[in-house]
Amino acid sequence: MVIDLRSDTLTLPTREMKEAMMMASLGDDVFGEDPTVRQLEGKLAGIFGMEAGLFCPSGTMTNQIAIRLHTRPQTEVICHKNSHIYLYEGGGIMSNSHASVKLLEGEFGKLEAEAIRRAINPDDDHAPETALVSLENTMNKGGGSVYLLEEIRPIRQLCKETGLKLHLDGARIFNALIHSGERAYDWGKMFDTISICLSKGLGCPVGSVLLGSHQDIKRARKIRKALGGGMRQAGMLAAAGIYALDHHVSRLEEDHERALEIARIMEQIPNVKRTLPVATNIVIAQLEKISPESFLEKLAEKNIRAVKFGLDQIRMVTHLDIDDRHLETMEERLSNWKMTL
Repeated sequence: MVIDLRSDTLTLPTREMKEAMMMASLGDDVFGEDPTVRQLEGKLAGIFGMEAGLFCPSGTMTNQIAIRLHTRPQTEVICHKNSHIYLYEGGGIMSNSHASVKLLEGEFGKLEAEAIRRAINPDDDHAPETALVSLENTMNKGGGSVYLLEEIRPIRQLCKETGLKLHLDGARIFNALIHSGERAYDWGKMFDTISICLSKGLGCPVGSVLLGSHQDIKRARKIRKALGGGMRQAGMLAAAGIYALDHHVSRLEEDHERALEIARIMEQIPNVKRTLPVATNIVIAQLEKISPESFLEKLAEKNIRAVKFGLDQIRMVTHLDIDDRHLETMEERLSNWKMTL
C-alpha cells in the first residue's frame, strides 16, 4: 500500500462524481452557453453572497486574473512572504500584471492590519502605488493555519479607508470554514474577489472559481480568454464541482482529524524536531540532523510519500483518498523504522 501524502490535489474522482460528470448538460462556455458551468458559478457565488463567478482551469489562473483585475503596471501587491501567489505561481504577478510585490512577515503566514498599514507606499514618484492586498486562507506555508473573521475585519476596514482592493486566495477556504465554524456568506462580504479551488480537499479532477462583482467578473472573462483559459464543453468538469459542494464539504473534518493523528505519529520519530500546529489538513514537520531529501528517501522506502517544504521541513497533506487504514499502516511502518534513523 502506497500512502501518498504529497498533496490533496492527488485525489481521484469518486464513482458518484464520475456519474455526475457523465450526466452533465453541456454547451460552449466561451459563448456563455454551458448550463452546468453557469450553475456551478451561480452556486458558489450564492454560497458566499457574491454577485458572480468565473470557472477556470486552476487556482493559479483565478489568482492571477484577480491580481490583473486589481492592479495596473507600476502598482504594488502586498502579501505575506510565503504566499502562494508569490512563491508558486511562476512569477505571474510580474509576467501577467507587471506589478511589484511587497512581502510582509506574519506568524504562521498571516498578516495583521497594522503591518499592512505600515507597508502602504506614500504618494511618491519613487515608489509604486499600492493597489492590492492579498491574503491566503488556509495558509499553505503556515501549516494550514486559519484566519478568523475577527482578524479580517480590521484589514477590510483599512482597505476601505485607503482605497485598496482585497483579494483572498481561498484555495482551501472550505477547510478554514469547517475549522472555524464561520459562514461563507460572511466571508464574501470581506473581499473584492475570492479564488476557490475545487481540485484539492473537495476532490475534483480540475478547476477553480473566481468570485466577485458582476463588473469584475465581466472583465475577468476577457482576461481569462487572453490567458488561454476559455474552455468549451466544460460542464463535465463543472459537474464535479457541484457534486463536491453537495457531498464533500462536511467530510473535510475527517481530513483534519487524520492530520492531527499524522502529527502525533511524526513527533514520535527521531529527527523530527517538532510539527507546526495543525488546524486543518496540512502537517509540516521540522527536521533536525537530517536533510529533507534524506528523510523523504527513508519515507519512500516505506512507501510513504511527502514533499520537501523548506530547508529543514517536509509537508504531508490528508485528503479523501487517505483513510484510517492508511494511518494505521503508516504508524506500523514508522514504529518499526524508528531505531534505524
